[in-house]
Amino acid sequence: MLNLFCDFKKSQEKFPDKLNIMKKLLTAYCILFAVLLFLAACSTPKHGLYVKEGALMKNNKPYRAIGANQFDLFYRTLKNNSDTSYRKGLKQLSEAGIPFVRFMCGGYWPSEYNLYFEDKETYFKLLDDVVNAAEENNIGLIPSIFWYFPAAADISGEHMDQFGNPDSKTIDFIKKYTEEIVTRYKDSPAIWAWEVGNEHNLELIKPLPPVWTNLGTASFRTKRDDFLPEHMLTEFEEFAKTVRKHDKHRIIITGNAVPEPYSYNNSFEKKWEKDTPEEFVKVFLAHNPDIYDTLSIHIYPRENNKYPGGATNITGLVKIAQDTALKNKKPLFLGEFGARIQPDKNKERAEYSEFIEAIEKYQVPLSAFWNFDFPDQDKDWNITFENDRAYMIHDAAKANKRIKAKTCNPL
Repeated sequence: MLNLFCDFKKSQEKFPDKLNIMKKLLTAYCILFAVLLFLAACSTPKHGLYVKEGALMKNNKPYRAIGANQFDLFYRTLKNNSDTSYRKGLKQLSEAGIPFVRFMCGGYWPSEYNLYFEDKETYFKLLDDVVNAAEENNIGLIPSIFWYFPAAADISGEHMDQFGNPDSKTIDFIKKYTEEIVTRYKDSPAIWAWEVGNEHNLELIKPLPPVWTNLGTASFRTKRDDFLPEHMLTEFEEFAKTVRKHDKHRIIITGNAVPEPYSYNNSFEKKWEKDTPEEFVKVFLAHNPDIYDTLSIHIYPRENNKYPGGATNITGLVKIAQDTALKNKKPLFLGEFGARIQPDKNKERAEYSEFIEAIEKYQVPLSAFWNFDFPDQDKDWNITFENDRAYMIHDAAKANKRIKAKTCNPL
């Protein structure tokens, strides 16, 4: 070793210029290699949606679009394994210019997870076909994984307070199911995002969960089944941490609704008083914690304009939500919006149009109307290409064309 060191020293003394040139060349090659690696990483599109410097991105470009909710996209085939009508629906939406669908990625009641526990292979074959159908039709999917929050605790045989215990059976089930879903589909271009569930923040102000033992719920409820903010936030954190172990870039969404006018005081002050506009923003951010790179909100028309946050109409609330998102560099996902079926069709159209106009005006990155092809809601919400609410699909598609023209969206 000493001889090698001496030989190197002698060569330095004998050929100093050549060695310096070699060092410079080696440094230049290293820099060039690093630049090429960086450019390759930048030029390789990531699957799905992700956030860069506070902006929603897809295929290395800023992204904005309006999609659809189809609550039972997977649920219909879970209940009736021979039902593959989701294929027709995805094809219709894609051809019409609706680029993505948000859906319930599992059962609703605990008993509807029986197939998952008894025949996991068949369960995932059904879900595989939904994902494959989306890939074939070039349409994105936003799976909402634990739609109805009490199911995870009831499946685990625990009270709702165990959502707040990271070592509980409830959280263990959430982590295992999430891991299975994410690892199975993270390489699919059809998967655009991961969402915890549907409107878990509204469960904070609801009575104890119902008891339906025939559907797999617990046989009784106690004070321990009162869902509290700390329970929800622990659930959210454990879900997000599990996703990030396997998917480093796709956006993660809470699936929360707009906070109610008294959510801050109810959550943090334990009193039923109307929140100030500042308190609305605080609870909005608190219920979409830092580990989430998006802000989730669901907005519907309200009687007598009783909107939270100091808003007096739909447009005002969308503006407040988007302003908050921009300030905090978290893209806004208006995960549900829509107008209920009404006798006064002009009023129905006006409410829906106000959403579309507000989404465009304030440049909301991502939104989804409620609800496509769900026959159970024929009386109040269902939208199909065949009923008199088809205009909602077409209006959203027209808006997407305008958005694409302005932003060069990779729709």
